[in-house]
Amino acid sequence: MATKVHRIKTSPAILQLHIELRGTKPKVWRRVLLPETITLLKLHLVIQAAFGWSHSHLHEFIAGDGERYGTPDPLYDDPGSITSESTRLTTALNRSTLSYVYDFGDHWDHRIKVEKKLAPDPLLPLPFCVGGACATPPEDCGGIPGYADFVQAMANPEDPEHENLTEWIGVETWNPKAFDSTEVNDRLTAIKL
Repeated sequence: MATKVHRIKTSPAILQLHIELRGTKPKVWRRVLLPETITLLKLHLVIQAAFGWSHSHLHEFIAGDGERYGTPDPLYDDPGSITSESTRLTTALNRSTLSYVYDFGDHWDHRIKVEKKLAPDPLLPLPFCVGGACATPPEDCGGIPGYADFVQAMANPEDPEHENLTEWIGVETWNPKAFDSTEVNDRLTAIKL
């Protein structure tokens, strides 16, 4: 009589990523934990949640060898030519860094670095933010130069743009150094990996 063999499913290792938005002063960054089996599409969603953006613009990942993955730009790319739906992070990594660009107009360029590979922990909810610094620039503010202007105008109630920007952003004051990991993790819990 044959016996049925049950395979025990093991949890994947955990990667600790440092994701930095290039060009901001002070530096805007997040440190997240996620399974090493994550696809680039899911990583895109994690980055969107970690930075508090709305996932409303095109994006792409660029590996060290120049290989591109992401949402094809309908004006420049053939349909399906650059996809992130089934490509795993570990496949796209060349060495330990990867670039991520969000919103081709504002060109929010991020450097993604694998800091550590950790043992699996089935009790740890993934993805999970373990650190970060500074507020994320608002979407559609004009990239790095526009964000610098935004911060300056928000800091000065006498600036001619201050009133328009407070109405646009929906807050009276803007603290460019603000970061709240609880808010980030609340957004990350909505992502099913």
